[in-house]
Amino acid sequence: MAESATVPQISDPPTIRIRPSRGWIAIDFRELWRWRELLYFLTWRDVKVKYKQTLLGFAWAVLVPVGNMVVLGTIFGKVAKLPTDGLDPYLFILAGLVPWQYFANSLSMSSNSLVGYSHLITKIYFPRLFVPLGICIANIVDFLLAFSVLLVMILVMMGLPAATFVLIPFLMLIAMTLALGMGTALSAMNVKYRDIKFVVPFIVQIWMYCSIIVPASLIREKWGSLAYYLYGVNPMAGVIEGIRWCLLHNRMFVEKEGVHSAVEAPWGLMAAGVPMTVLTLVFGLYYFKRMEKMFADIV
Repeated sequence: MAESATVPQISDPPTIRIRPSRGWIAIDFRELWRWRELLYFLTWRDVKVKYKQTLLGFAWAVLVPVGNMVVLGTIFGKVAKLPTDGLDPYLFILAGLVPWQYFANSLSMSSNSLVGYSHLITKIYFPRLFVPLGICIANIVDFLLAFSVLLVMILVMMGLPAATFVLIPFLMLIAMTLALGMGTALSAMNVKYRDIKFVVPFIVQIWMYCSIIVPASLIREKWGSLAYYLYGVNPMAGVIEGIRWCLLHNRMFVEKEGVHSAVEAPWGLMAAGVPMTVLTLVFGLYYFKRMEKMFADIV
């Protein structure tokens, strides 16, 4: 007598419900961890797409800051003869441009990132925060390329950099955090108000001149400590001055009445800028998460 075959029971597939986030910021870190591989692929995609079908490729990451260095160093250093803390004007400008270029590119690209990913946002679900975050991580590649040129220039002109060189990753973390905080807020605004993409380049250009041209030591000398700390409310001022000091403080000095004195470490600037960076990140994440539920409908 033949045995009857057992027919396997097919259970219904699980139902996954995607609901709008709740809470003050409502960032699900466990969800971000589960999707971590997607962050890797989005980051790598941003690295490849940025210079796809370009003639010079990654060389643009070096040519842009070097070209700006020549122009700004000539105008403000050689012609206007603004003080540069005893450094060569071109070296002074390039040491500021390298971290600034990272911040400016991350901010500009992340502010328009959600619109650029509209073909994915309207079709599938994934953590939207990965879009601006992936851009901020991908731009580290450009920073490292430009930073290598800065190191070569320091080695040729002044020898080995100072031992405080090891603090630079901490300073760049501040720049990344600030770019992410502003980028998330502006990317969410840009979904609804498309003229944000015209405002951001203008703000970035003005901000650059307020951050890299004049040394903080001159502000303290001319306008006092209060103006110095108010200047530090601009977090990028602390980052740029900090990187210059970490690399070159053993060659930097302030001349007053024929007397040379060492440039002080810009800890005061960073102490004023770090709280502003944290507040910017908190606000950016808050606004991003509040707007997230509407992205697919209006992007």
